[in-house]
Amino acid sequence: MDIIKLLQHELTQEAVTTRKFLALVPFDKADYAPHEKSMKMMDLATHIADLMNWPKLGVTTDELDFATAPYNPVKAENNEELIAVFDKGLNESLASLSEVEEAFLEQPWILRTGDQIHAEMTKYGIIRVALSQTIHHRAQLGVYLRLLNIPIPGSYGPSADEQKF
Repeated sequence: MDIIKLLQHELTQEAVTTRKFLALVPFDKADYAPHEKSMKMMDLATHIADLMNWPKLGVTTDELDFATAPYNPVKAENNEELIAVFDKGLNESLASLSEVEEAFLEQPWILRTGDQIHAEMTKYGIIRVALSQTIHHRAQLGVYLRLLNIPIPGSYGPSADEQKF
């Protein structure tokens, strides 16, 4: 089993669905949040787009330290720009995976803020976290869209708005 090819396939497959959701983000509702503890719509959407950079980050670095590399979310003015950010991260992540051997993915990777360690995992682990986070936050975005009466695309089958296979 070729783990690199499987990861590339999974990234590509999830990207198809994620693009559908990002294309529906209503930029006129950038500050919308369904609850006071929820992320704002635009913060959530740009986070989803940014997450596609994380597989490359896992391949090309041994850690992310927010103390030395604070998170600066991208700015998108429309859905096309948002999807372009997502696609750039996807393409770079796929390319970075092409340059490594499977054993490389067993090397350690750390997420930290200075001395505070948030997570220790393998490079494979951070790629899986990026995929899981993309799926998780895409589902959150689906809730936001539903609450705004925006029809939801299917993810792993039809949605209530797409009653066909």
